[in-house]
Amino acid sequence: MISPVLPTYARAPLSFVEGAGPWLTTETGERYLDLGGGIAVTALGHANPRLVAALERQARRLWHTSNLYRIPNQEKLAQLLVDNSFADTAFFTNSGTEAMECAVKMARKYHHARGNPERNRVVTIEGSFHGRTMGMIAAAGGDKLTRGFAPLLEGFDRVPFGDIGALRAAIGPATAAIAVEPILGEGGIKAFGPEALREMRALCDEAGILLIFDEIQCGMGRTGRLWAHEWAGIAPDIMAVAKGIGGGFPLGACLATEDAASGMTAGTHGSTYGGNPLGCAVGAEVLTVMLEDGFLDNVRRTAGRLRQGLEGLVASHPQVFESIRGEGLMLGLVCRPANGDVVQAGYGQHLLLVPAAENVVRILPPLNLTDAEIDEGLARLERTALAVEAAPA
Repeated sequence: MISPVLPTYARAPLSFVEGAGPWLTTETGERYLDLGGGIAVTALGHANPRLVAALERQARRLWHTSNLYRIPNQEKLAQLLVDNSFADTAFFTNSGTEAMECAVKMARKYHHARGNPERNRVVTIEGSFHGRTMGMIAAAGGDKLTRGFAPLLEGFDRVPFGDIGALRAAIGPATAAIAVEPILGEGGIKAFGPEALREMRALCDEAGILLIFDEIQCGMGRTGRLWAHEWAGIAPDIMAVAKGIGGGFPLGACLATEDAASGMTAGTHGSTYGGNPLGCAVGAEVLTVMLEDGFLDNVRRTAGRLRQGLEGLVASHPQVFESIRGEGLMLGLVCRPANGDVVQAGYGQHLLLVPAAENVVRILPPLNLTDAEIDEGLARLERTALAVEAAPA
């Protein structure tokens, strides 16, 4: 008999009822250190007091009106995003995949409005992940995402990760945009690096097409800058953000320059829930915290401490860990045994990790992790490695 909850998840046998900072508590009172952050979502920790207060204040006033009317909280968050990014405008969504759908629609509409409707294809990267809608599984491709869902949406051309030559060759008269994650998340914590991002920007400028960045996982302070692409000294034309922007409240946004968004006039796109008063109240508080003096400096310091500890872990346990990848607090340990075995061993140490492609386990903790919490996490990772080593072959 099928479960009342559609069984599309291979869930761990854990159920949490309370959280505080990087800690989660089960129904039986056991505490787990969460180094996965709900897949990079709880950027300020679980039940952050400032976010709770913002949500409670708004919940007592107004939850929802729809986008038929002005929403002051939405306007406030949009202004914060515009003031602290390349963008001139923002469209709010409930999730990252919706933000990417908006980005692709925007890129196509941009060229259509200029009399070039044939420019409707988007070049994407093999191994990328942009969510689970029909459009975004077609964008990413890959058998795991697409099997059984044919026919897939047309209009995407995929090239191998890191192959700038292939990227250049894929651009043709029908190309509207290039869409990439500056750091692949689900794809195994693989960073393009500043030079590659600069080359992408140059290719788009040369071809007269748009550059779309998916910073759903790598944005919102995760790398030690507010946006991952800032390390390259360039900017996209359109960018999808989500996960950390709501600190746990479902929220996403598609950011764009005025030029890139010029085709998106009234009636071309919409959302019933996107940008509602509740979500934007929380999002504005998240961003306010991240923009405070010293916050991102501390993320970079924390990331350095954690990475140093992880490098020592890799050196001490070469039978378990091959290497470390990533930037800031978006890190991945490449495993030698199956990464699922490492995640499972972590449960035994009351430690939560997140698996990814290429046999990687992701470490995506809250950005405000303390030194003591880092040290505790490293100690539990050490015990996890020892447990894997001791397991029968």
